[in-house]
Amino acid sequence: MSVRVRFAPSPTGYLHIGSARTALYNYLFAKATRGTFVLRIEDTDEERSKREFEELQIDDLKWLGIDYDEGPGKEGNCGPYRQSERKDIYQKKAAELVEKKLAFHCFCSEEELEAKKAVAMAANLDPKYDGTCRNLSAAEVAARIAKGERGAIRFRSYEKSYTLHDHVRGDVVFPEGMVGDFIILRSDGGAVYNFCCVVDDVAMKITHVIRGEDHLSNTLRQLMIYEAFNAKLPEFAHVSLLVGADRQKLSKRHGATSLHFYREASYLPSAICNYLCLLGWSHPTEKDIFTLDEIGNLFDIKRFSKSPAVFDVTKFEFINGQHLRALPIDELRTRIKDSIPAASLYFKQDENWQKAFLTLFKDKIQFFNEINPQIEELFSDKVEKTDELNEILKWETTGKIIEYLAKEIDAKIGQGKIFVTEAEFNEWGEYIKKTLAIKGKPLFMGMRGVLTGHGHGSELKHLIPLTPLPIISKRISSL
Repeated sequence: MSVRVRFAPSPTGYLHIGSARTALYNYLFAKATRGTFVLRIEDTDEERSKREFEELQIDDLKWLGIDYDEGPGKEGNCGPYRQSERKDIYQKKAAELVEKKLAFHCFCSEEELEAKKAVAMAANLDPKYDGTCRNLSAAEVAARIAKGERGAIRFRSYEKSYTLHDHVRGDVVFPEGMVGDFIILRSDGGAVYNFCCVVDDVAMKITHVIRGEDHLSNTLRQLMIYEAFNAKLPEFAHVSLLVGADRQKLSKRHGATSLHFYREASYLPSAICNYLCLLGWSHPTEKDIFTLDEIGNLFDIKRFSKSPAVFDVTKFEFINGQHLRALPIDELRTRIKDSIPAASLYFKQDENWQKAFLTLFKDKIQFFNEINPQIEELFSDKVEKTDELNEILKWETTGKIIEYLAKEIDAKIGQGKIFVTEAEFNEWGEYIKKTLAIKGKPLFMGMRGVLTGHGHGSELKHLIPLTPLPIISKRISSL
């Protein structure tokens, strides 16, 4: 059996981060099984669905590294792939069920249905449809339609229990009588979600349905429709919900929930995929940091977890930092430039300087834009007299270091030099150690305090060759 999975977003806004995870799981499963990944657009909500959102969602998915095999613009044999273009298919399939007496026309108005619902709820009863139109004859139906009445079509529910074997939940039992006769086609001719979903999954030959746990409540109606069409059930895997730290379903109160936000915030697509993958799935070797290519053949739906997945922004940021640091230095240099202001002194330095700078500071950042304070600090001649620096300046040895380094730096500036080499910096250290007889803490912290104005920081032999000598000279003058 050739695996076919689908992702079916509604183009009513930006793609939710949880929906992106669903797309990722389906994509990875198709990749691991050499199957087909189908993108289907559920745009039956004509008021809220917009083509611009469809395009944005597809663009964000492709940016994430998720591309589809069949879908809009990649027509296969099962299209069209927008539900708005499949209305005639739904109407034909609904009529087929009516013909088989597995569905029926219902002419009850919204007002009548709401009134009956209120009565049922007041009596503490389930507000199921009471069957008013269930047994109308074909002649009665034809006569009412001829008079201009516009009725819905309801599915004739079965009085039986259903059991679904789910790859995540195990056996899920739906007892008899959970749902009444439900609408599959509205009075305006529009098909409802559960009906569209089954009709499309059957037509598109979907073999596995991987989706969020919140869809489990839809499954009973879908099982009934599959049975009515005598269609083979796909295999189901209802993955855990994304929740916030309060264990409530992830929503805007927990922070940004759209994939587009994280894209705009400079999260790396590889880091997003890595983190989303871990929210409900575990790596066979328990690895936390990986790329999609590394798990392409390892992804197995048996490794899904039942437990709710807590969306932890701190861990998300950490993973982003790990992926940032793993970038080859040339790629990092190319990708980070858009996060640095055009007027930054960073761009006035040559390629070798930029590479050395990024190599030194990439371990200190998790996002591209966090490099800017590091740049500003490096080119700043201002010195803050902290308690730590004042303590260093009190040492008798520090005065000797100041006198020596000030003379050396002025000499090099006089020679037209802007930077010292690592070898020249090491010569300073050797002179202070051997000729001035300053060693240990007074040497290392003394040089750092004099040259940088700080007591701690990056390794001096790499930092000082990146710092302009005129900047260091001004720092020393202010001590």
